[in-house]
Amino acid sequence: MPPIHYGAVLIGDDGRIAEVGPAAQIRAPDGVPQEGFPDGILIPGLVNTHTHLELTGFDSAVPETDFPGWIRHLITLKAARSPDEMLEAARQGIRDCWAGGVTTVADTGDSAAALHAMRELGASGIAYQEIFGPDPGNFAERLSEFRTRFDALREGPADRVVIGVSPHAPYSVSGPLYRAVADWAWEEGLPLAVHIAESAEEEQLVRDGAGPFAEQWKGRGIPRLTSGGSTPIEWLERHGVLGERTLCIHAVRASELDVIRLVRTRSAVAHCPRSNLRHAGTPAPLAELLASGIRVGVGTDSVASVAPLDLLAEAREARRIGGLSATGAFDLVTRGAAAAIGLEREVGTLASGWWGDAVVITPRQGINGPNPLETVLGSRLAEVALTLVGGREVYRRPGK
Repeated sequence: MPPIHYGAVLIGDDGRIAEVGPAAQIRAPDGVPQEGFPDGILIPGLVNTHTHLELTGFDSAVPETDFPGWIRHLITLKAARSPDEMLEAARQGIRDCWAGGVTTVADTGDSAAALHAMRELGASGIAYQEIFGPDPGNFAERLSEFRTRFDALREGPADRVVIGVSPHAPYSVSGPLYRAVADWAWEEGLPLAVHIAESAEEEQLVRDGAGPFAEQWKGRGIPRLTSGGSTPIEWLERHGVLGERTLCIHAVRASELDVIRLVRTRSAVAHCPRSNLRHAGTPAPLAELLASGIRVGVGTDSVASVAPLDLLAEAREARRIGGLSATGAFDLVTRGAAAAIGLEREVGTLASGWWGDAVVITPRQGINGPNPLETVLGSRLAEVALTLVGGREVYRRPGK
């Protein structure tokens, strides 16, 4: 359902939507608390397909540099944070998402801080746990250690948080480890996310076994990657990583053949427009991905790349890049985003039976023309008035 001016939603005790539509058509049962926003537009809670919530607070700490250098600096910053600081950063990241109208996130991180924070605060989404290991000689040991940690994390409460796995990227994960993690994930029915086709340096490593990442490997005594000139996405397919439960993050340098590979394997893509432009200097082939029927959702990435987290700003940039209609752009942060992470029957739309995740936008300049969707897409963070997760108020703009 599109945004509704003067809309209403009735949410049951189970946190799911009972009725939704124009306010004049939805009657509140006796005894049910009511609240009105006469100047508001009702929209579904937004879905952010890629975050790093544990990096909250690094928005002014990571200098502009080449991509491998940026990665090294970020690793140094993360190493200086204590577990308690990581957890508080993730908590704040969730609150920032709610303040921006985002009710579901697909987060990746290696500290498990986001997973714990999501469970603690009653958030919604997927927490992909990252695994690293570029040396093919110790892949079995790395996977065994990771599975022990992962199994302990899985014992926590499920609620609305799904736990997934993320073999990080071709410059940080060996081919044997990719295959072993993918095989295990498919056996366990786990969602999988991977950073891929993100930079020229990554492509150089996979295609030629050369470049800055290769030099870093050499300095650590890691064998040179030999792949026969494949693209990063082809390399993933060779190692069994692509599939219906795989979310390919970025995919900036996806070739025409790579798009075919994604279609063939029914993989999805998390498109991060502003982060891609910062790090790669070029957008992903969004129009081609969508025209091919690939499930695509938009994400913000972390504040270390672009700050603040503003998913509607990402939707506006995706609209420009892909030449999309207002409906097409909005879909990338609602229904389409939910489909990309396998939650299309749970979130991303206002419909009976879906979770009662809803947002009220109160535009300062009023409705822009006859279509409230245009007004929503043009909204700024300060125009989010109220955010509900499962019918529970998680954000209210001061003064509202």
